[in-house]
Amino acid sequence: MKADTHPEYHTITIKMTDGTTYQTRSTWGKEGDTMSLDIDPTSHPAWTGGSAKLMDTGGRVSRFKNKYAGLGF
Repeated sequence: MKADTHPEYHTITIKMTDGTTYQTRSTWGKEGDTMSLDIDPTSHPAWTGGSAKLMDTGGRVSRFKNKYAGLGF
């Protein structure tokens, strides 16, 4: 096997939409980084049976509305 072909595998912190956190190992980011999720199993309607509503906090819908505000969307 070739040396230095695999990405670094390290510990990161995952922050859920409700503020809870947990640690896992990943190739994302750097050691000790925090990944903040916009959608997770506690907030997505597909996993909550439709009882949860999606909150668009400056995401795609907001960018679309801002971009095309004068066109009547």
